Amino acid sequence: MTSDLPARLTAAVKAYDVRGVVGVDLTEEIVRALGAAFVDEVGATGGTCVVGHDMRESSPGFARAFAEGAARRGANVSVIGLCSTDETYFASGAWNAPAAMFTASHNPAEYNGIKFSRAGAQGMSLETGLAAIRDRALAYLSGDIDAVGHEGEISERDVLHDYAAYLRALVDLTPIRPLRIVVDAGNGMGGLTVPAVLGTAAGLAELPIEILPLYFELDGTFPNHEANPLEPANLIDLQREVVAQGADVGLAFDGDADRCFVVDEQGQAVSPSAIAAIVALREIARVKALGAAEVVVLHNLITSNIVAETIVSAGATPIRTRVGHSFIKDEMARTGAVFGGEHSAHYYFREFWGADNGMLAAMNVLAELGAHPEPMSGLRERFSPYALSGEINSTVADVSTALARVRQAFSSRAVEDSLDGLTMIGEVASDEPFWWFSVRPSNTEPLLRLNVEAADNDTMSLIRDEVLTLIRKDS
Repeated sequence: MTSDLPARLTAAVKAYDVRGVVGVDLTEEIVRALGAAFVDEVGATGGTCVVGHDMRESSPGFARAFAEGAARRGANVSVIGLCSTDETYFASGAWNAPAAMFTASHNPAEYNGIKFSRAGAQGMSLETGLAAIRDRALAYLSGDIDAVGHEGEISERDVLHDYAAYLRALVDLTPIRPLRIVVDAGNGMGGLTVPAVLGTAAGLAELPIEILPLYFELDGTFPNHEANPLEPANLIDLQREVVAQGADVGLAFDGDADRCFVVDEQGQAVSPSAIAAIVALREIARVKALGAAEVVVLHNLITSNIVAETIVSAGATPIRTRVGHSFIKDEMARTGAVFGGEHSAHYYFREFWGADNGMLAAMNVLAELGAHPEPMSGLRERFSPYALSGEINSTVADVSTALARVRQAFSSRAVEDSLDGLTMIGEVASDEPFWWFSVRPSNTEPLLRLNVEAADNDTMSLIRDEVLTLIRKDS
């Protein structure tokens, strides 16, 4: 064993997943130990576990090494091959089996990582299993991976058709008006899943949708742009193409295709909060039509106020959560919520085992758009009535001092909330514009993340600039 492998492994295990530079933080030896440790932690000896991977050059080798380690500890490994992250959630939920997905999502080509699920697509974090997997893997790196009495078998299985058919059963797109959509897959896994779910590549019936593809070639070097639609620069090609083609809407997926971003027919980006509100309305209406009396919908604390307002107006109960997919997944399970939305374009569905699925969110948007003559820009405007700053990161010398400075400056004119970092909600008269802001420390860096929302852009800008001045005073 290379002497620094334990340090590399420790560095690669993050709060919610494993992620690092290939050949530096992640090697096949490390991954093999993680496969064995995963089986131990989830109790998969004698049972089945699922392994999938994205299109990065290192992913097939890592998936194979992981499967070897898992099989050595007695798990029967179903390798589903090239897939999106939400395909592994589908397999984990449909087969009630733990799963591992090799992807670094939107990170650059030199990175890779692992997203873990317990059986039933249940999420894992440091507090709920990742730390134990790390510690077991460290022990295996220090010695050998002990084989159990009967090693497991490794087999291959394709799930794309079943995945696509399952999503089609959840959202019926057959009755919508014809739509032309530009889809930017960013050379990521959307290039595989979009033709299967929205087209005929998986053998399903044709839908009234014309797909205009951008960067569907699977290429983990990301030759056109980073597969991170959260960065505005990575939406430019899609925005230009939507307008040039006269399309009804544009969709952009990240590298592992579990997040989806939307652009309207004018080339304007639609905020994830607006998408969350649109999908929430549809999910609430769906379960109410089935007779549900009490309906819960989750949203994290930095989504726009329009999300909670929309949920209430539809007769459901909004529950505000911390930021982070493991928190929302836990709350989805605890509350039985029908849907959950995050500002980062992760969307969670009860009928998808509480896991996030960007394709399912996109299908809901297409269903809503295709059911009415209103253009996507009309939906955008209707569900984006307020001014948001977007997330602004600041490197600070002393996080706690900066937070204290902000708290003191606003204590006399705002109500404090400490659900996740510091949220200050302005105490304003009924005829004054509302405002609130959230300042959250990073888990891994000396950063503070600021989000501001207000009734109008002038108020938002004033609050944003004041808070930023306080945050950056000593930086």
